[in-house]
Amino acid sequence: MIRIIKADGVSEKDFIAEVEKRSGDTDKKVTAIVSEIIENVKNGGDKAVMEYTEKFDGTVPEYYEVPRDEINNALTEADPEFTNALLNAMQNISEFHNRQIEQSFLDTRPDGCILGQRVRGLDRVGLYVPGGTAPLFSTVLMNAVPAKVAGVREIIMLTPPGKDGRPNKDILTAAAITGVDRVFMAGGAQAIAAMAYGTEQIPAVDKIVGPGNIFVATAKKLLYGKVDIDMIAGPSEILVIADDKAEPVLLAADLMSQAEHDKMASAVLITTSEKIAEETSAEIEKQMVSLERKEIIRKSIDDNGAIIVVKTIDDAIELANRLAPEHLELEVQDPLQYIGRIDNAGSVFLGKYSSEPLGDYYAGTNHVLPTSGTARFFSPLSVNSFVKRSQFIYYTEDALYKAKDDIVLMAQKEGLTAHANAILKRF
Repeated sequence: MIRIIKADGVSEKDFIAEVEKRSGDTDKKVTAIVSEIIENVKNGGDKAVMEYTEKFDGTVPEYYEVPRDEINNALTEADPEFTNALLNAMQNISEFHNRQIEQSFLDTRPDGCILGQRVRGLDRVGLYVPGGTAPLFSTVLMNAVPAKVAGVREIIMLTPPGKDGRPNKDILTAAAITGVDRVFMAGGAQAIAAMAYGTEQIPAVDKIVGPGNIFVATAKKLLYGKVDIDMIAGPSEILVIADDKAEPVLLAADLMSQAEHDKMASAVLITTSEKIAEETSAEIEKQMVSLERKEIIRKSIDDNGAIIVVKTIDDAIELANRLAPEHLELEVQDPLQYIGRIDNAGSVFLGKYSSEPLGDYYAGTNHVLPTSGTARFFSPLSVNSFVKRSQFIYYTEDALYKAKDDIVLMAQKEGLTAHANAILKRF
């Protein structure tokens, strides 16, 4: 049963410290295993990838690269209602992310100098999509759509094969709808290494995005620098702030919507009402028995969940900013009045009709969010995640002459006389 904590200045801080331990340093054994996989894929290419695929997925894929016809067929054969839902979600995601497009600019000064910035999409991006018990086709939408909006030239998708050696049909349908260019069947750390270094068949990419287990996350962390990544993601988390008018039935449902992701997921309710706390705890137990992933939910709720009772909403917001959650729901009267005070959260959901799954699938905001308190300094995946910027400078002779004494002085102060020399030689 989920624990109930009465905030006293110590108990709630002890819980926060406990939650933060979930995302400490990567397990050394995992790091060693992943490092070996990366090295073998770097040297062995496709052969190594296929050997690991058979070892870890227990199957040999029917084909390595999924034929274009197979991708197109997945779309034509899909349930029309499912296809329509994907198209509606993609439209919302596209509209939201089109608002994020950053423009290049040119600043022409009166003295003839020109400064500017050029913004353009990355050349090639790799998208990793997990399979397993919860094939995340929504991941395709949330990653491929902003990449396309940003102007990425080519999107490569890697996803593990199913037990039958074939790709998941729903994932292929999402790939077809969003315009993913090529799809390969490979999973785990070996897939991440293949995209980072490139193999005989899989081209090297500039950036790798998409969720995965601890081996995938560790591979991304180790390969950062060789290739860019979206973020180092930890277990999923939700924090709900509720007043005494909130509905325990809804609070319980929303908490479990994230607890079902992973046994390490964190679901926390902060409320000003002891009655709401008790009723929500009872409602969790009531609803859990009918949910398919109840074993995962039970472990997550028991180990990493809590209901914290505070005196005021101000206290709740202070705690929320300390936790910096991936998802934050404000189940309070007039939630809009508080949005300006939520400084640390990946995505904020306002009011009883803005349940977290709305953001996971449909509203248009991105569901790739900072976890483990990193919302203090990281942002959600966006169009800006898929672009690069370069600067340019044009100075006239007169402008450089006016600036040369300042530049030379600063260079000499730093002891970099060759810097100073490069300016002086022009005069």
